[in-house]
Amino acid sequence: MPSLHPLLDNGLTKGSPSFPGGSLYCKCPSEKVQITLSSNVAHNHACGCSKCWKPAGALFSVVGVVPRENLRIAANAHKLHIVDKEAAIQRHACKQCGVHMFGRIEKDHPFKGLDFVHVELSDEKGWQEVQFAGFVSSIIEQGFLPEGMDAVRGRFAALGLQTFDALSPPLMDIIAAFTGQKLGTLPAKL
Repeated sequence: MPSLHPLLDNGLTKGSPSFPGGSLYCKCPSEKVQITLSSNVAHNHACGCSKCWKPAGALFSVVGVVPRENLRIAANAHKLHIVDKEAAIQRHACKQCGVHMFGRIEKDHPFKGLDFVHVELSDEKGWQEVQFAGFVSSIIEQGFLPEGMDAVRGRFAALGLQTFDALSPPLMDIIAAFTGQKLGTLPAKL
């Protein structure tokens, strides 16, 4: 069975609710892109979508969010480029090593104001542990055989993580509320 993700393959490491944040680094041997986060992440999850950056050999990425104002490019910003300018999440990757350093939403979207990051790019310990697995079935679109999905979901269950073929219910509720407000079926302020 392939790796779910290096942060998951040997069990979950509990994070610290008081963790103040830290730095993320690209995989270049020198002149690393450095991103500094002034808070811990939220909604940290395993993601099976085809857009998120995954370590070599992993079926899933691990991605969390921070408020946009809590992210600062601390070094080598000149090495960053946007992978797909048309995507809702504009993933800023290192031109040299290809690692996605952060994803930012610029258009009207329920998650605008949150930046998506990969805490595995940090040397510090204490980041929020993985909370759930989302877009699990999407690994099939990337070549994983459907008959292996029970085993994948079983590995997540053994870690105590729920699996979803979208996002977790609280995040889906945020998206639905945003849509309802746009359609006028919900009040502008909830």
